[in-house]
Amino acid sequence: MSSEERFAASATATRYQVAVLVPCYNEERAIAKVVADFRAALPEATIYVYDNNSTDGTVETARAAGAVVRREAYQGKGHVVRRMFNDVEADVYVLVDGDATYDAPSASKMIHKLLAERLDMVVAVRLDRDEAAYRRGHRAGNRLLTGFVAHMFGRSFTDMLSGYRVFSRRFVKSFPILAGGFEIETELTVHALELELPVGEIATPYYSRPSGSASKLSTWGDGFRILWTVLKLYRAERPLSLFGAFSVALAIMSIGLAVPIFITYVQEGLVPRLPTAVLSTGLMLLAFLSIACGLILDTVTRGRRELKLIAYLALRAPGEERRRS
Repeated sequence: MSSEERFAASATATRYQVAVLVPCYNEERAIAKVVADFRAALPEATIYVYDNNSTDGTVETARAAGAVVRREAYQGKGHVVRRMFNDVEADVYVLVDGDATYDAPSASKMIHKLLAERLDMVVAVRLDRDEAAYRRGHRAGNRLLTGFVAHMFGRSFTDMLSGYRVFSRRFVKSFPILAGGFEIETELTVHALELELPVGEIATPYYSRPSGSASKLSTWGDGFRILWTVLKLYRAERPLSLFGAFSVALAIMSIGLAVPIFITYVQEGLVPRLPTAVLSTGLMLLAFLSIACGLILDTVTRGRRELKLIAYLALRAPGEERRRS
């Protein structure tokens, strides 16, 4: 990005009320750098640090660095993001982790892209700058989950689990957050894909944590929670596909059991395996019940999606928010 482009991006960002949202849990060693870096990158922005029951000096350090510090008692990143989205009023929202791994100067570029292209979300695609920044297990899990979401919803993001994102006001104020933990990124992604919202990506540097700072992520534990969230969202947003697949599987099993019985009946006029015949009939009934449930839930899902769209469209588009006086 040239110096002229940086100046234009910074100028665009300062015309709107920008809020930098930083969820934190035991980030005493990193939070001062995060606040200072974003203060330098976005001088006109208000930086909010929401503490999530930290047991170290995160609150005092963040307040000393000049951030607006608030607390969220319910443990989990999803709970913190919900509280931030509910409480903070702005035109543009920058969501970033408090571990000093993301590149603050990229924020102006992301905001400029959001406003210039009238997008609702811009996701930072992480490019490693340190070998230890991105653990192999997390990298592999991110790729698997990204591919899984792309297979289910038709498209996805390059870095689905990135914790560095910029949002429009209408995205933030119309997004119904249900996740309580680190699966919040998955929910943000699926919400955008479900409503086919205008979104974009920008490649940004990604650094290792400061010395003495420890990651709160569990490769396997959080990975399974994220996968479970994807499956629940798929059940909620694509019920006809899910229950239709169950129906087809049950019908195939039923027919597979029924064919030998039918052949025997045609040849001998007898049904020697009555329990198998009953099982086959039961499986076929379950197949019809499954497709019926899928059709009913699909109707409910369409109605819910329409309500989400109504809430979304009731707010102004990016670039049309009130500007600074």
